[in-house]
Amino acid sequence: MDKLDKEILRRLQANGRETYDVVGEEVGLSASAVLRRVKRLEDAGVIDRYVALVRPEAVGLGLTAYLNVRLEKHTESHKRNPMDVFRASVQTWPEVVECASLTGEMDYLLRVVVADMAHYSRFIMDTLLKHPSVQDCKTSFVLDRVKATTALPL
Repeated sequence: MDKLDKEILRRLQANGRETYDVVGEEVGLSASAVLRRVKRLEDAGVIDRYVALVRPEAVGLGLTAYLNVRLEKHTESHKRNPMDVFRASVQTWPEVVECASLTGEMDYLLRVVVADMAHYSRFIMDTLLKHPSVQDCKTSFVLDRVKATTALPL
């Protein structure tokens, strides 16, 4: 990946719907050259996918929380690994928009987006804490989003 590829990626991260003509003008290439480079970046897995970024508040999801989750460490020999069970379950929970495995005291960090405190409470009580692998969780609520970007520092 060279400087031009990085510049193309910066432009597409800022506006994924920008035309190749405009991107080409900004980076000094023809539209067809930009298209070839973008196709190569897609094929190489550098560009993962294209999405629309939706403001949660605009669709009635006004509460964001970060949950540190600790899993049970001991399991009976006939059961699946608690981490495998948890990872599979988290994929099915629409409230969880991001899940990261962590080092340290807690095992996972979840970013949860819900409508309100009642929705959050239902998710915690009826889903997360009833999961057989979950031992404990600690929550921090987002008061204000100071910076939110999906762009990587290229």
